[in-house]
Amino acid sequence: MISLNDYLFSGDTVLKILHQYSSDLKRSAIEEHNTIDLAHSNFLIQIIELLEHNDFLTSQSQRIKEFYKYMTQKYPFLAFTFKGRIKSLIRAEEKFNGYILEYIYGYYKKNGCYPTDAQIKNQLICFRDLIAYRIVISLPQCHVENSENTEEQEIKYLYEIANILPEFLEVRGFTTEVSGFIQEKYSDALSETNRPYYRDYVKTPRPSGYRSLHITFYDNLARCYTELQLRTKDMDDLAEIGEANHFGYEKQQEESRSKRDIIPAGECRYFDEAYERLIKLQELDLSTINVNMFKALNNQLINDGCGLFRGRQILPFEHLSRFQNDLID
Repeated sequence: MISLNDYLFSGDTVLKILHQYSSDLKRSAIEEHNTIDLAHSNFLIQIIELLEHNDFLTSQSQRIKEFYKYMTQKYPFLAFTFKGRIKSLIRAEEKFNGYILEYIYGYYKKNGCYPTDAQIKNQLICFRDLIAYRIVISLPQCHVENSENTEEQEIKYLYEIANILPEFLEVRGFTTEVSGFIQEKYSDALSETNRPYYRDYVKTPRPSGYRSLHITFYDNLARCYTELQLRTKDMDDLAEIGEANHFGYEKQQEESRSKRDIIPAGECRYFDEAYERLIKLQELDLSTINVNMFKALNNQLINDGCGLFRGRQILPFEHLSRFQNDLID
């Protein structure tokens, strides 16, 4: 079985690794009549296209930058950042195999049998965050009245911005996608018009404590999906360097192995392969790999300049609050 780990010690660039991995996976899939690996190979081609032919990102980022300009005028007292990234290769690979595990596991528990190839492949078209942008806001203490709660005020502005965003981008060539999120879990601060489009993890945090607003758009000019996340600075800290970050390897391994205990090895080929690939990535010692432009001191201290682990940055904008600007002047 071919896995991404086989290519992480060659000294090649991420792009060359992607080309080789996708090509080998496709050839093996054809030889072994493995339709899921064929879909896997095509998924990797999507990432290659983003990295090789990303002229459309200029148009997309410029239109999203217009919302940044709008916010500088509407909310001069807020500090905020706009960041964009193409999902990292390792995270994309983990997520692809994770989708396979989750779907087969859920299907087996419900039906006592395994899904068909077509049913599994249908679950693998749900990737809509290969390109994602994040808006992070912070309300400096100097703009908070003594009687006000900073967190409450920040969340109020977060939902206010969330209510403006869909129509703003629709006018600029984006189509808002329905989220499928459970309606009862929305904050009252989110308008009824916009509730179908958001996944409200602020009102209903994930078990890890992760909080954020997520919304997905289809860019009709670039012809691709993109996700936008809206957070306060405290929410972003928790997600990036706190308990909700992606470094929870032991917990991920425990969850994966609990599914392995339910589904015996050898009964479902696609579950077995996805499980092996995922565990390999979760146990990968980043300090030992040899990828061009990538070095890691350990799994927590990472200097990723090529989009292997962290994701490739495509849109950094930072706005200081009005008070901070006055200090600088």
